[in-house]
Amino acid sequence: MIEFRSVRKEYADGTVAVGDLSLVVPERSTTVLLGSSGCGKTTLLRMVNRMVDPTSGTVLVDGRDVKEQDRVRLRRSIGYVLQAGGLMPHRSVLDNVATVPRLEGATRRAAHARAAELLEVVGLDPALGRRYPGQLSGGQQQRVGVARALGADPDVLLMDEPFGAVDPIVRADLQAELRRLQAELGKTVLFVTHDVDEALRLGDEVVVLRSGGVVAQQGTPAELVAAPADDFVADFLGLRSRQRQLSVREQDGRRLVVDADGRPVGVLEGSLEGSLEGSLEGSLEGSLEGSLEGSLEGEVPGA
Repeated sequence: MIEFRSVRKEYADGTVAVGDLSLVVPERSTTVLLGSSGCGKTTLLRMVNRMVDPTSGTVLVDGRDVKEQDRVRLRRSIGYVLQAGGLMPHRSVLDNVATVPRLEGATRRAAHARAAELLEVVGLDPALGRRYPGQLSGGQQQRVGVARALGADPDVLLMDEPFGAVDPIVRADLQAELRRLQAELGKTVLFVTHDVDEALRLGDEVVVLRSGGVVAQQGTPAELVAAPADDFVADFLGLRSRQRQLSVREQDGRRLVVDADGRPVGVLEGSLEGSLEGSLEGSLEGSLEGSLEGSLEGEVPGA
């Protein structure tokens, strides 16, 4: 579990990145920090592994104050995935993934064996371990970044807009891969994004932040969509956007989910069709993938 207790980050020029924020990130779940640039979400993420120290307040991981822990040891115990992967270009994929095990004293053979296992875990052929990052696609590099973050089998995984630099198809694949990994491994994931659909798709809980690191609302994706706390949250989630005002229309014997402009966003199928139609018609707003996964094909366009 990660806990922020009245944390504040103020820089020398007086800029307040985070102001008196308290937040609990439940263990073995994915919590998404969602907000625009400058809302403090990356600052909060970096407080967990002490890349940023708060001006005041306390950050705890599994009940221990991070300020009382050795900075290097703390960072090695926490997985960290960056947007651009952060891979070392002059080292092979296998050596990149083996970085933390080697730093922890594992032999080269043992670290490489562990790295090969992790490449399989993230859906890559271990044979790619002989290549260098520049020889991989963007999506493959991001998977390698996730594999490296898992090198020490950390309980906590920090992900700072990890899929923001890849194309939409690859991004969807990586999001699905993360859901699979989380179901299998059960890590405590703190995920940063400015993408609403990504937050609703991945988060067990989503924390919507205002400027200055102020929590506008926290809850499950369904709770946020069903009952936004105020106009700021509703507007940020795009709940009043015509793209998110969905209804059901029949065409060629199939039930299509369409937006307010009549543009199709998916197909409604399966045993839930009858029970869902009433709530969909004319009123359902928000990203549907999380609640309708397995019944709704396709994705809701972003706000």
